[in-house]
Amino acid sequence: MNIRHKCSFKLFTYGKNKDKHQIRLRVTFNSQRIDLSTGCQIYDRKYWDDKYESVLDGYEGHKGESAISINTELRNIKTQMETAFKYFEANDIIPTPSQLVEKYEERLNGTVPRKPEPEPKKKETKPKEPDLFNVFDEFVFECGEKNAWTKATFQKMAALRRDLSTFKKKLKFSDLTEKTLTEFVVYLRDEKKLNTPRKPKGDRKDYDADDLVGIKNSTIDKKLGYLKWFLKWATDKGYNSNVAYKTFKPTLKATQKKVIYLSKDELKAILNLELKGDTLYLEPVRDIFMFCCFSSLRYSDASSLKWNDIKDDHIEVTTVKTADSLSIEINDMMGRILEKYKAVPDKRNNLVFPYYTNQAMNRDLKKLCKLAGINEEIRITSYKGNERIDEVKEKWELVGTHTGRKTFIVNALSRGIAPSIVMKWTGHNDYKSMKPYIDIVDSIKASEMSKMNFMD
Repeated sequence: MNIRHKCSFKLFTYGKNKDKHQIRLRVTFNSQRIDLSTGCQIYDRKYWDDKYESVLDGYEGHKGESAISINTELRNIKTQMETAFKYFEANDIIPTPSQLVEKYEERLNGTVPRKPEPEPKKKETKPKEPDLFNVFDEFVFECGEKNAWTKATFQKMAALRRDLSTFKKKLKFSDLTEKTLTEFVVYLRDEKKLNTPRKPKGDRKDYDADDLVGIKNSTIDKKLGYLKWFLKWATDKGYNSNVAYKTFKPTLKATQKKVIYLSKDELKAILNLELKGDTLYLEPVRDIFMFCCFSSLRYSDASSLKWNDIKDDHIEVTTVKTADSLSIEINDMMGRILEKYKAVPDKRNNLVFPYYTNQAMNRDLKKLCKLAGINEEIRITSYKGNERIDEVKEKWELVGTHTGRKTFIVNALSRGIAPSIVMKWTGHNDYKSMKPYIDIVDSIKASEMSKMNFMD
């Protein structure tokens, strides 16, 4: 969610002799306007720049305030207001003016207030239990800020909050016994309403109601992981004393996620595909994807790659996801692609490639692979409870931006490059994460050996 808003600084003149000039923060959003005091003022209006909303150089206040100190404070105030908006955007909330001001003041003061527990009464009464959903909001705010969550993580947490609220509107920490946690799993599996697609897929003209209810075991397992993360945090903070979640581990049938990668022949099919007319727009998509296939970069790193990251014979990257510093040698394919884009540099942002959202890239990448005939049928097995779900899809339907990185790893290992070297390029730090790829290469070797049975 994006909340359209504007933050600006305005000078308000007051006093008997109109000799006092207060700087206020004006916020407009959702057809509403708020004027907030910044605590900053100047004695002479001539030092205020309306265009740049700042104090001009040379100003010195009666108490020694300088233009630099005031402008620094104004920048901080604006940053905290923008951060408050980001919080509500991440949680899909349109705030009221009072909610916005409250969140802004929390940020400005540098604290996340905790609701105080009620004073004990003369009669021995059980302390009031903290509101679970208020604590959840505090968890999202604190951990999101501290750990610099991505927008995707904020969205996953917002989805979990909605699921908990829909499951039980007035859910309490004390409710989360093993029985209730089990009921939550059952709700996710059998009752959770899914969003109706905007239009039928393929040749389907209507929808089976069963297709719109319940989620698969693998997704449930991820949601339980996020829930346990929150409950551990709440326990450490003193909000929660119910520790049933620590031993709760339901049996959720699952299969190992299939690694989708492209073979040498499939890569050639994409490279040799003639793009013209109404498909010419797919050319940058092909170039970026091929760069990922031959460099091991995630799409997030390829899309943010700048020309000053390109050295004579290698690229230097600090990854977006893990902040790893990687040095990756430039091979022939990478070199050809880089030479192509040197001719059309992005002078404004210094980016190597034109920017696409991940969603747009995935959509166009599937179109590209379909045109290239990447249509091998692949069986995808998943579970919803104990129900086994087998789906057969054409390979182009399963290709996404991360396929490039997977393609690099499998092809590198299958060509005899040592896992330890591949890990230097990819940033993997343990062999466990490489095992699925090594297993694929081993199966390829086993099938290739059959070609030596030519004397039968």
